[in-house]
Amino acid sequence: MTRRRSPLLTALTGVMLVYSLIPLVWLAINATKTQEGLFSSFGLWFSDDVALWDNVRDTLTYDDGVFVRWLGNTLLYVVLGAGGATALATLGGYALAKFDFPGKRGVFAVVIGAVAVPGTALAVPTFLMFAELGLTNTPWAVIIPSLVSPFGLYLMWTFTAEAVPTELIEAARVDGAGELRTFLRVCVPLLGPGVVTVALFTMVATWNNYFLPLIMLKNPDWYPLTLGLHAWNDQAATAGGQAIFHLVITGSLLTIVPLLLVFLLLQRYWRSGLTAGGVKD
Repeated sequence: MTRRRSPLLTALTGVMLVYSLIPLVWLAINATKTQEGLFSSFGLWFSDDVALWDNVRDTLTYDDGVFVRWLGNTLLYVVLGAGGATALATLGGYALAKFDFPGKRGVFAVVIGAVAVPGTALAVPTFLMFAELGLTNTPWAVIIPSLVSPFGLYLMWTFTAEAVPTELIEAARVDGAGELRTFLRVCVPLLGPGVVTVALFTMVATWNNYFLPLIMLKNPDWYPLTLGLHAWNDQAATAGGQAIFHLVITGSLLTIVPLLLVFLLLQRYWRSGLTAGGVKD
């Protein structure tokens, strides 16, 4: 069976690809320029002086290496926040998919409703609650809200229902395996693609999180990269701060490199997780 190709769809896909890559290309090119070269050469072409490594060194060492501190904070939020969200989504999705209990339909409605609610709508109530607990301006104000991922829970719920046969769980129980051992030894290996997919979504959401740290954190020592770069950008917009504009661009490039590497390393798991259940015997 031959596949039909649509020239219009191919052209639209190409336009979207170019539209998506232009900002990345602009960022990569301008990160190689000196401060003077940023304003004296065309934005989508290299200048005569290549200063990428100098810009990287200046970015990492500026203001006593505060960029490295922001990078460490972001990694902390991702490991604890996104990692915890992935673990909770996996446990919750497995329980909702393979166990029957009163109120299960109500839980399903709550999860679907939570997916539909944007995170910004909950930011102010979350801030007020954490202020009452005295947790604002601490890392916990960013980590704890990141543990809740309704979309990740829903994704693991549907993935577990398709990827883990109920007969396999029952066979493990007949063999004398407890619920914890059945989950860890039998089910978790089958949930790998779904876990990686949820981990990628939650990691990207936590890595790019801006609004929540903005309202929760006042101490720059706890800023993530998004908030730190925004502070640099505001400084560069002032009359005396334009000398660090090249640091903002280089820092932005360094910020997205880890995400690109993670996607390249895990893309085959992510792709298989998204297509699982699409083909049945």
